[in-house]
Amino acid sequence: MTTAPNPQSAPIATPTEDALPRRYANFATLGEALDYAATGVRGLNFHDARGTLVRPYPFAELRDDAMTMARRLIAAGVAPQDRIALVAETSAEFAALFFGVVYAGAWPVPLPLPTSFGGRDSYIDQLRVQLGSCNPKMLIYPPELADMAKAAAEACGVAGTDWTSFAEQPAPNVALPQATADEIAYLQYSSGSTRFPHGVAITHEALLNNLAAHSHGMAIGPTDRCVSWLPWYHDMGLVGCFLSPVANQVSTDYLKTEDFARRPLAWLDLISRNQGTTLSYSPTFGYDICARRMSSQTKASERFDLSRWRVAGNGADMIRPDVMQKFVDAFADAGFQASAFLPSYGLAEATLAVSLMPPGEGIRVELVEETELSGADRDGNRPQRFRAIVNCGKPVRDMTVEIREEDGTPLPERAIGKVWCKGPSVMVGYFRDPAATEACMADGWLDTGDMGYMSDGYIYIVGRAKDMIIVNGKNHWPQDIEWAVEQLPGFKAGDIAAFAITTPGGEETPAVLVQCRSSDDAERGRLRDAIRERVRSVTGMNCVIELIPPRTLPRTSSGKLSRAKARNLYLAGEIKPYDIAA
Repeated sequence: MTTAPNPQSAPIATPTEDALPRRYANFATLGEALDYAATGVRGLNFHDARGTLVRPYPFAELRDDAMTMARRLIAAGVAPQDRIALVAETSAEFAALFFGVVYAGAWPVPLPLPTSFGGRDSYIDQLRVQLGSCNPKMLIYPPELADMAKAAAEACGVAGTDWTSFAEQPAPNVALPQATADEIAYLQYSSGSTRFPHGVAITHEALLNNLAAHSHGMAIGPTDRCVSWLPWYHDMGLVGCFLSPVANQVSTDYLKTEDFARRPLAWLDLISRNQGTTLSYSPTFGYDICARRMSSQTKASERFDLSRWRVAGNGADMIRPDVMQKFVDAFADAGFQASAFLPSYGLAEATLAVSLMPPGEGIRVELVEETELSGADRDGNRPQRFRAIVNCGKPVRDMTVEIREEDGTPLPERAIGKVWCKGPSVMVGYFRDPAATEACMADGWLDTGDMGYMSDGYIYIVGRAKDMIIVNGKNHWPQDIEWAVEQLPGFKAGDIAAFAITTPGGEETPAVLVQCRSSDDAERGRLRDAIRERVRSVTGMNCVIELIPPRTLPRTSSGKLSRAKARNLYLAGEIKPYDIAA
C-alpha cells in the first residue's frame, strides 16, 4: 500500500518579506553584506527541473556554511589573495564555497559548466586555459564533473577536488582575516574568454557600489522577490542574480540553466507559482524561446499568471524589439505588461550595470538610417533603410558615459562612436595582464568596445566595434545581415553568423554561415540563392553564403553567438558547409 506524502514534510521557501530593515548594498565588503543578510529570514531557494522546491537556503545557513568553508580552506593552506577556481553550478554548495573563499580572504574565480556543444575535450581545454590564466591554489567542482575537471587541473598542475570530498576535510576554529573595501573580491571571466582569457578583477567597493546602483535603479522594495535561471559564471547571473540578492536581502528562486534550456516555460511557471515574484532577468533569446514555445500551446492565461512581474530585465546581448513584442503578444493575456520590460547595458569590466531603463518605461526604440550606423555617405540611388535601436536606459548612479571618436575625441549628442564609461564600479584591471588593461583603460575611463550614441541622457547601443565588417571602405554591421536572413521563412535568431573574410583575390567580403535543416540538395540550393538575394537587397553586397548543419555555430558559455570563433573555425576548415551543386 502506498502512503500519501505528508505535506508538512515539504520544504518551505524563504519568505519574501522580512522585519529586518533593508540595506541597499551599503556595506564595506561582501562578507559584511552576508553577515547582515544572515540576521534576517530571507534567502536563496533551489528548484528542480519542474520548478519544485528542493532546498531552501536561508542567508543565515549560507553564512554558517561559508564560515565553515573558510576555515576548511585556511586549514588546507589557502592564504589571502590566493585564487580558488570554482565550477559555477547553481547550487547551495557553490554559494557556500564562493562566500567561504571570500571569508578566507582569497579570491573566488567562477568557471563555466560544460555546454551542450563542443564536447569533453573542448570543455577541458577551456578550463585549462582559464586555470592557466588565474593560476589558482585549487579547483573545486561538482562530483559529476570530476572526470573533466580533474583532467584540466592535472594539465595545469593545480590541486583539484570535488566539493563533496572537500566538505569532509577538517575545519578547525581559526580566526578569519578581515577584508577591506579596496581589496579584490573576485575574478570574473567574460563569457567569450576561451582562447585569450581576461580575468576581470573587481574590488569589494566596486561590487557593492554597482549593486547599490542596481537596486536603486530598479527601485527594489520590501515586497520584491526574484526568479533566475541565469548561469553563475556569467556576470549577469553571478552579480545581478546571486550577489545582488545577498547584498540587497532579496529572497530568490533558482532554476538551473540546463533545466531552463530543456523546459524554458518552467521559468514562467516558477514566476506564476511564486506569487511574490516581481523581478526576473533574461537575455533576448530567453524571451524568444518562451514566445516560440507558446505559439503551439493553449492560451497563456490558462497556465501562467505574470501580472505581478514588475521588472522583466533584458541585457547581456543586443536587445531585439521584434522579439520583445512577440513575447508581449504571447503572454499579455497572462497578465504580462509591456511596461515591465527593463532594458539595460553592462559588462563584466564595469562589474555589471552601466545603464538601466527607469522602471515602467518599457522598450523604447529609435529608427536610425543605416548610413548613420555605418558612417558612410548615403547612396541616393538606394532606398533608405532603418534599424530599430533599443534605448538601454540612463547611466546608473555614480556612472558617467561618454561617446568618443576612435582617437578619443568626445562626440556630441546622437553621434555614433565608441562607448566609454567611468565610475567607482569599473574594474581595477585584467588580472596579470597589464597590456590588455592599458589597451582599454585610460585615466579611470573604460573603453567598452561597444558602439553607440547618447540621446537626451539615454544610451543606445548599436553593436560591437570588433564585429564591424568593412568592405570597400564602408562599414556594415553583422546584425543587419543576420537579421535580413532571419526574415526568410524557416530561419530564426541564432541560425546565422556574418563576418568578413579575404577572398583568394585579396578582397574583403562578408561571409554568411546559415544553419540549414533541409536534407534535400535542391532545396538547399534554392535557400542559398534566396539568402544571397535577400542579403544583396538589404545591404547592396554580394556575400559568400554557406549552408551548414544545425547546431554547428559556436556560442559563448552564456549562450551568445561567437562570430569570432565561427570565423576562425570556418577558415580552419572545422566548420564544413554542405556541398551544393552550383
